[in-house]
Amino acid sequence: MTQTGHSSEDMDSEATRFYRHLKQIWSGKKHSSRPRDKSEKRGGSLPFDAGRDPHSIGSTIGSLSRQLGWVSELAQSQVLIGWSSIAGENMAEHSHPVDLKDGVLVIQCDSTAWATELRLMRSTILQQIALRYPEAKVETIRFLGPDVPSWKHGFRSVPGRGPRDTYG
Repeated sequence: MTQTGHSSEDMDSEATRFYRHLKQIWSGKKHSSRPRDKSEKRGGSLPFDAGRDPHSIGSTIGSLSRQLGWVSELAQSQVLIGWSSIAGENMAEHSHPVDLKDGVLVIQCDSTAWATELRLMRSTILQQIALRYPEAKVETIRFLGPDVPSWKHGFRSVPGRGPRDTYG
């Protein structure tokens, strides 16, 4: 018994329940509360048993990312990082990825001309992404022109097209 009147088994089970709850929140998977089968082999306990060899850091991180469900997020970040190799150096100088969410890759371009050029290359770029990063699950690409200043200042702005000038 502890000072609060709870046994250490109650505290352990509460801590275990809390850990499982957090694990479920972060991984998105429900933890089964069934007891493990004692016959399941987790590796030998003798020095030269099977499964006791050290693993490379790459395979360890790869298995950890698969267990935690990070494969898709890591592939999506690789798409954002590797944009210059996907689109080509010349195109990457005039465009950069802004967001990748729900299968839509958003690319910001320096001008509307570069956005139009990249729109014409959309199918080729999608093939490159699907070939190099299939786990990223990119379904479409949205090309945006340059950021233009907003002419709507304040909550009493008049609806309409604004000034008739193009930027880019």
